[in-house]
Amino acid sequence: MDLPTFWFCVIALLWLGYLFLEGFDFGVGMLLPILGRNETERRVLINTIGPVWDGNEVWLIVAGGATFAAFPGWYASLFSTAYLLLLLLLVALIGRGVAFEYRGKVDTVRWRRTWDAVIVLASWISPLVVGLVLSANVFGLPLDANGDRVGGWWTIFTLPSVVGALAVCAFSLLHGAVFVALKTEGEIRERARRFALRAGVPLLLPVVALVLIAQVREGSTWTWVPLVIALVAALAGLVRLLGGREGQAFALQGIALAGVVVTLFGALWPNVIPSTLDPAWSLPIAETASSPYTLTVLTWVAAFGTPAVVVYQAWAYWVFRKRIGTHHIPPVHVPS
Repeated sequence: MDLPTFWFCVIALLWLGYLFLEGFDFGVGMLLPILGRNETERRVLINTIGPVWDGNEVWLIVAGGATFAAFPGWYASLFSTAYLLLLLLLVALIGRGVAFEYRGKVDTVRWRRTWDAVIVLASWISPLVVGLVLSANVFGLPLDANGDRVGGWWTIFTLPSVVGALAVCAFSLLHGAVFVALKTEGEIRERARRFALRAGVPLLLPVVALVLIAQVREGSTWTWVPLVIALVAALAGLVRLLGGREGQAFALQGIALAGVVVTLFGALWPNVIPSTLDPAWSLPIAETASSPYTLTVLTWVAAFGTPAVVVYQAWAYWVFRKRIGTHHIPPVHVPS
């Protein structure tokens, strides 16, 4: 495997990590008013992701940075085309982080409800934007021969990209419910489990539609394999959740997501962005990659840096692995 193809696979892996980790993160925020019936229960939900939500966002930064360093042509065309949407994503992520930190600073109902609304709104906006941009990247953008967007910013909205936005949003909602069932105890756990079982199949429908569109339009023979694995794993996860095995259901959701990402990036290869105006104007992997020297340096940096990041995050999840419930939440304490 040459270095450009290797880094194409690395970027796909980084997006897989981001969608898996930040997916349940977004889902918990989306479910805050649904599963949290009072302030104590909402604090339980926020505490399930409290130690890890900011670390999960690192995967997005690394994915963007790796694209910039390894494929500057890819980075330039995609980020300039989706500039306004990515700005909206950035504002949502910033607002969400501020809300997590500020909601407990003042002990009034109005203050907490305001910041809870920010968390919920940002948690819905973020996966919608991520899904829209990634799907538009896979199915193609209106690029000319110079890799520049033709038309206004709204040209990114197509039927496949909208399906992709709904798919990422729906998966995050289901993923978050399973995570809450895995990380909590008592009534919140049962409430999350019931929600995931009742809404599981409908929430998987946009994901199924996304991978089928990708397979029919751009897929190869071999991409049927990850597609089938994704569908089987997703259904098996719901079956294991029905049996009260939240950990196994959560792991199977990860396998399903891996199958979806492999299918999408397999359909994208050997391009990084297809052009919807003329296939000859598509951006191939080899022509948008950095120089061999740059990719070699990146490979060595990643070889030493990636294990450290993975070990640190794994340690954080291990330390905060136990379930929590309302009896673990202390009384409200705000600065005087």
